[in-house]
Amino acid sequence: MEIRAGRVVVHFVEHGAGLPVLVLHGAGVDHREAEACFEPLLDGVAGLRRIYPDLPGMGATRAPETLRSADDVLDTLLDFADEVSNGTAYLLIGHSAGAYFARAMAARRPAQVTGLALVCPLLPGLRDVPEHRVVVGSGALGDDVFRSYFVIQTPETLERYERSVAPAAALVDQAALERIGERWALAPDQGPAYAGPTVVVAGRLDSTVGYAAAADLVDHYPHASLAVVDDAGHALPHEQPELLRALLAEWLSRVERA
Repeated sequence: MEIRAGRVVVHFVEHGAGLPVLVLHGAGVDHREAEACFEPLLDGVAGLRRIYPDLPGMGATRAPETLRSADDVLDTLLDFADEVSNGTAYLLIGHSAGAYFARAMAARRPAQVTGLALVCPLLPGLRDVPEHRVVVGSGALGDDVFRSYFVIQTPETLERYERSVAPAAALVDQAALERIGERWALAPDQGPAYAGPTVVVAGRLDSTVGYAAAADLVDHYPHASLAVVDDAGHALPHEQPELLRALLAEWLSRVERA
């Protein structure tokens, strides 16, 4: 499916009906990774319309030359959210760079975002990022990207990587991502803190963004739960799906009460 969001035609897939849930993937992949990770966790929850877009420059969403900064991408995502939600309230889930944009969307439109879930969020001021360390497996499976991404390296996680992560590499518009990356700074922490139900999930072994900066977010969001998960890296949604399911279920319960 495609829909125009400002200057960009955004490709997306969706499942279910009800309250819109926008699930934003990280850099260098496309909607297939987010769909593979989060759809099994949300499919059994009644009343949710799960929406998985390809971010600009990735998957089937092109990034025109007019997109020259992260602010331009943010405007595109806000326009996309308005279009697919018909201006109603929605939930936001983001993984990695998707969480970076989800935070900014919630800061810009707090009245429309009824809940915010940040998984292995890319954040400004990263610190104390650990060295990559494999905790399950020999370290000999897969290609270099798989071996540097997953800390749990089994035939099962390799199959997930080959099915939902690796195919996106050929579709990435590297020139567009470099152009946007030159003006990458957003300011989601300016203004009042987002006060809706929030969950922050980080991998203790995340060698891409670490967990220390994510832990700091609990002081910024007044209604945030925080989980730092051992034996999980940046591929936490693949590596610890049942734990992530429980954390999202608790978050959704808080959303419903709110």
